[in-house]
Amino acid sequence: MSHFTLTRHPDRVPTPGVDGTSSRPPSVELETVVRVFGRGAGATRALDGVSLRLAPGSFTAVMGPSGSGKTTMLLCAAGLDRQSDGSVHVGDVVLDQLSERERAKLRRERIGFVFQSFNLLDALTAEQNVTLPARMAGKRVSRKRARAALARVGLEEKSGRRPAELSGGEQQRVAVARALVGEPEVVFADEPTGALDLASGRAVLEALRAAVDQLGQTVLMVTHDPRSAARADRVVFLADGRLVGELQQPTADQVADWMASLEG
Repeated sequence: MSHFTLTRHPDRVPTPGVDGTSSRPPSVELETVVRVFGRGAGATRALDGVSLRLAPGSFTAVMGPSGSGKTTMLLCAAGLDRQSDGSVHVGDVVLDQLSERERAKLRRERIGFVFQSFNLLDALTAEQNVTLPARMAGKRVSRKRARAALARVGLEEKSGRRPAELSGGEQQRVAVARALVGEPEVVFADEPTGALDLASGRAVLEALRAAVDQLGQTVLMVTHDPRSAARADRVVFLADGRLVGELQQPTADQVADWMASLEG
């Protein structure tokens, strides 16, 4: 195994610039979040006391073995699922205190989400799919801005194509452009490069990296790929629903070594 510094912690993952070194509140904070599916003897504890802070303008990757709770954590952090215990904050808003309508409004206005399944509407063009969430939130998005978002993922020339006319990799890049076009405070991405070829995956990662470096957005990305994780500022590792460690400024080899230790 290669040499690197691994921070192990039973409870909280500290984020540089949040814990004691900055007056800016975290973009997202999970406090001892628990998520239980089912009841009684058949209950499954998908998250078991997860605490995590995301500093403004940071890029965090989440990794762990299959079934470790990665996507569940992402959905709870984005307000798409309700935790069983603990609390979730997006900026100064406590999600637990919001109604479903208020949560949906907050997601439209402050959050971008990249789903594994793309979730594009077949009847709309790429450009129309990109602007749809913003329009639903009552925001006006110009054609120039929509095409600029598509250009960031290498698809400006395909703005008039419908999903059926695009490859899977191109559809995923449209989904990324849709999440970024409104310049939300936080972007959540669930395996955004999982089914992509090398070139498409690189375009997606470059767009997410630019969202952090150029626009100061915060990105939380679930991935299984050490090379993708290495584009983040840090990687946090989940196992059996608990955060078990992190790497700061990771390399792909370091991430791969740590994943091998978890899966072994």
